[in-house]
Amino acid sequence: MAEAHQAVAFQFTVGPDGIDLQLSHEALRQVYLSGLHSWKKKFIRFKNGILNGVYPGSAPGFMLVLAGYLGRAHYLKVDPSLGLLVKLGRHVPVSRYMSVQKQMLVGGVMVGTGLWIAIIFSMRTVLKGLLSWHGWMFAPHGKMTWQIRLWLILVNIFSGMQTPMLYSFQNSLPHLPVPSVKDTMRRYLESVQPLLSDEEHRRMQSLALDFEKNLGPKLQWYLKLKSWWASNYVSDWWEEYIYLRGRGPIMVNSNYYVMDFLYAFPTHLQAARAGNIIHAIMLYRRKLDRAQIKPLMLQNTIPMCSSQYERMFNTSRIPGIETDTVQHMSDSRHIVVHHRGRYFKVWMFYDGRLLLPREIEQQMERILADTSEPQPGEETLAALTAGDRVPWACARNAYLRHGKNKKSLDTVEKAAFFVTLDDTEQRPESLDHYAKSLLHGKCYDRWFDKSINLIVFKNGTMGLNAEHSWADAPIVGHLWEQVLSMDPVKLGYTADGHCRGEPHPNLPGPQRLQWNIPPECQTMIANSLSVAVALANDVDSHIIPFSDFGKGLIKKYKISPDAFIQLALQLAHYRDKGKFCLTYEASMTRLYREGRTETVRSCTMESCAFVRAMISNKTREEKLCLLTQAAKKHQQMYRLAMTGQGTDRHLFCLYVVSKYLGQDSPFLQEVLSEPWRLSTSQTPLQQGELFDLVNHPEYVTTGGGFGPVADDGYGVAYVIVGEKLINFHISSKCSSPETDSHRFGNNIRQAMLDMLNLFELDKKTLK
Repeated sequence: MAEAHQAVAFQFTVGPDGIDLQLSHEALRQVYLSGLHSWKKKFIRFKNGILNGVYPGSAPGFMLVLAGYLGRAHYLKVDPSLGLLVKLGRHVPVSRYMSVQKQMLVGGVMVGTGLWIAIIFSMRTVLKGLLSWHGWMFAPHGKMTWQIRLWLILVNIFSGMQTPMLYSFQNSLPHLPVPSVKDTMRRYLESVQPLLSDEEHRRMQSLALDFEKNLGPKLQWYLKLKSWWASNYVSDWWEEYIYLRGRGPIMVNSNYYVMDFLYAFPTHLQAARAGNIIHAIMLYRRKLDRAQIKPLMLQNTIPMCSSQYERMFNTSRIPGIETDTVQHMSDSRHIVVHHRGRYFKVWMFYDGRLLLPREIEQQMERILADTSEPQPGEETLAALTAGDRVPWACARNAYLRHGKNKKSLDTVEKAAFFVTLDDTEQRPESLDHYAKSLLHGKCYDRWFDKSINLIVFKNGTMGLNAEHSWADAPIVGHLWEQVLSMDPVKLGYTADGHCRGEPHPNLPGPQRLQWNIPPECQTMIANSLSVAVALANDVDSHIIPFSDFGKGLIKKYKISPDAFIQLALQLAHYRDKGKFCLTYEASMTRLYREGRTETVRSCTMESCAFVRAMISNKTREEKLCLLTQAAKKHQQMYRLAMTGQGTDRHLFCLYVVSKYLGQDSPFLQEVLSEPWRLSTSQTPLQQGELFDLVNHPEYVTTGGGFGPVADDGYGVAYVIVGEKLINFHISSKCSSPETDSHRFGNNIRQAMLDMLNLFELDKKTLK
C-alpha cells in the first residue's frame, strides 16, 4: 500500500539502560476519538429510544401536564398525591426527612408523571384504533366524505404535535388482521377462474370447500393465536421460509439491482464517483442511526411501518446447512472494497469524524493503484455466495472460520456495506448489459450475502445489488433516492471530475485482507462458480425507457397508472404467448406493524375480458368500457391487499401451520405449487420532492429490476418517473423456448400505445 499505519499505541525497546517505552500520541488520540464517537452514538440511541417510547407524548407536554396538575392541587389546597406519599412513607423512610412542602411537590410529580403516562397510552390506543380503519382507501378517487375528513383530523390530533422520528409510530401501528378462511377461499377461486376450464374450476371448488369445512378452521385457530401474540403473523415465517430456507443460489433468484441516472453523468472518474456515493450512503446511515429520517406517510398523515430500515447496514446473510441466518451488527466503522480479485478494508472514520468525499476518493485511488496480485483462491472467493447455499455453508465452516481467514471473513461480513470497483465500463446505450452486470457481474466480484453491494464501474457509472431477506425494494429505493439527490448537486465535483475538497496528508491507507485458502476450498469455489455462471448466462435482460407518454397523461383520463400498466402487461403477455397466466404483483402491507408484502393477482376475469376485446373487432367504446372496468377491479384488489385482505400470505401461513402439525392438505399443496409465470413489481418513487425534474430532466432514475421467477416466465419491474417516463425492466431465461425479453418488450410498448389510442387523443397531447 502507499502508506503504512502505526496500529499500536506504544512501542518499547530493551537496551543497556533498561526499557525505553515510546507512546504514540496519534494512536492514543484515535483511540480516544473512537471511544467518544461510540459513547455519543449510544447516548443518541438511548435518547431516541425514550422519545420513541413515549410518542406521541413530548417533553413540553409533560411539563404542561405537570404544571397544570401541581397548580390545580396548590390552588385547591389538597394533597397532590391523594395520600399516596403518606402510604409510601410507611415503607420508605425518606419521606420523614422531607418537609410537608417537599412531600407535596414529590407527590405531585409522581402522580403528574403517572397521569402523563396514562394520557400517552390512551392517545396511542386511540391512534391504533384509528389507524385500523381503512375506509378512506376505498373512497372514490378525488372525493372526500365528511367521515374521512373527521378521521384525518382525529389522526392528526392523536399523532401528537411534535415532528415524528423514523420509529415514532411503531407502537401505534395495528397488527395485521387474519382474514377468514371463507373469504380467502372465495377470493382464491375467483382469481383462478380465468385460468381454469369449467371442469378444473369445479374440482378446485370441491377441494376448497373440503378445506374450508375440515382442516381450515383448525389451522386458522393457530394463526389467530399467533396474530394475538406476535407483532405480525406473516413476516417472520415469510423471511424464514421464502428467503432464508431456500437452498438454491440467491444471485439472480433473490437479489435485485438498482441503477444510476438514465441521462446524467456526474463524473468519469471511478474513484471520485465512489467517494461521493460512499460518503452520501454513510450520511444516510448516520441519519438512520439517529432516527432523523422522516417516516413515510401516506397523504402526509397515515404512517407506514419503518421496521425494515433497522437492518439496512452492518448486515450480512450467513449460510447454513438447513437455513441461513441474518447477522446484524449494531455498528460498523469500515467498509470492504473489492477490486480485481483483492479485498481491502477501508476505515470510514478518522479524527473522530466521517471521511469527506475527497478523502474517500483518495482511498479508492490507492486501491486502484495497487498492483499486487490476488492470493491463491482469493480472486473467485465470492463465487461461494453466488452458488448453492449448502456448499457455501460447508466451505465456510470447514475452511474460512479459522486463523487469518476468520479475521478476514469477519471483516467482510461485519462491514457497513460492500463496494466493488468494477473493471468494466457500463453505459446507458447498452442498458441490457448494464442490468446483467448489476444483477450478477462476473459471479465472483460481488458479495451477494451483504445487505447492500455498491458497484462503481470504470467510467463512473454505478448501481446497487441488494440481498432480499432483510427488507423489500422500497427500503433500498428510499436510500438510493437520497444518495442520487445528493451526488451531483449537494456534494458535486470539480471541473476536472474530482470530489470537492483536498486529500488528507496523513490519512492511513486501506488494509489488504489476508487469506489462506486451501486447494480443497478452491475446488468448492470453482464448483460454485460453474453453477453461478450457468445461471447468469441463462438470464435474458431487456430494459425499455418508455417515453411516449407517462402517468400525467394516464391520470387525465381518471385511470390509475398502475392499473393501466398492469393491463398493458396482460395484453402484452397474451400477444406474446397466446394465453393468460397466473400473475404476481407485489403490494406492500406496511400500514401494519412489521408488514412486508402481499400479492395482487392481476389476471382477473375483467382483465381477460378486456384483452379479448383488444384482439377482436369490438368497437372502441366497448374496449374502453372494459378497460375502465378492469382498472377498477385491479384497484379494488390492490386496496384489499394493502389492508390485510389479500389471499396469498394467508394461504402461505395456513400451509406452514399444516406442516408444523404434520397434516397434509391437497388443496394447499396444489395452490402453493402453482407457478407465477408473470411476476411484476412497481418500484415507487417515494421522495419526488428531492428531484426537480422540470428544470433538470436529466436527473431521472432508471429504476431497478430482478431475475425471472419461473423457468418459462417473465419478471417485470417498472418505475414511473415524473410525468412522462416509465422504465420497464424485463427478465426471462434464454433456455426457455417460450420466452424472449426483447419480444415481450416490444409487445409491452405496442400494448401501451394501443390502449392510449382508445381515448382518441389528439397527437399534440403526446408532446
